[in-house]
Amino acid sequence: MAKYRDWIKKESLSKLEDWARDGLIDEQIARNIGISPSTLYEWKNRYPEISESLKRGKLIADQEIESALHRRAKGYVTVDHQYKIVDIPQEIVEVKRKQYENRWKLKHPDATLEDVKDAAILHVRTTKRVEIFQSEHEVPSDTTAAIFWLKNRKPKEWRDKHETELSGEVRTNPYAGLSTEELRKLAAEDDTT
Repeated sequence: MAKYRDWIKKESLSKLEDWARDGLIDEQIARNIGISPSTLYEWKNRYPEISESLKRGKLIADQEIESALHRRAKGYVTVDHQYKIVDIPQEIVEVKRKQYENRWKLKHPDATLEDVKDAAILHVRTTKRVEIFQSEHEVPSDTTAAIFWLKNRKPKEWRDKHETELSGEVRTNPYAGLSTEELRKLAAEDDTT
């Protein structure tokens, strides 16, 4: 059975924060610790360092997702790079190997000539990566992400259901209880006036 004392140490609190940042919910974190969710809930209430560690991790994760959602809702531009591996001219490789041999020999004075040459061969590259193409690619805004963002950030303006409040008094129909004959009499009186 896990003890809370083991989980209020710096490295354990860091692990809790990491789990929360990785998106684990409290039930999963409790399982990782080896306790029930109710025990974790009790620990969070009793030991503020545990509660704060979990809050910090969740806050970081929430901020990352908010940023990603915001970026996706607005759209963005990415730059694609294409590279080609090319050989370095042999003369340049030889010069670089000689330089490396000299530096390596100074650091390893007891090394044999074969060790020095092997180290230079091993550590001096014979190829290099050269960028041959670069292109911009626009990722358009995502309408669903934008709607989600707006409905949550500005619910009064963007919710689907709008409520309208009416003010003033509600008047009842003054003719509601009259018979058809009485209504005809009233209508005839209006025509004569």
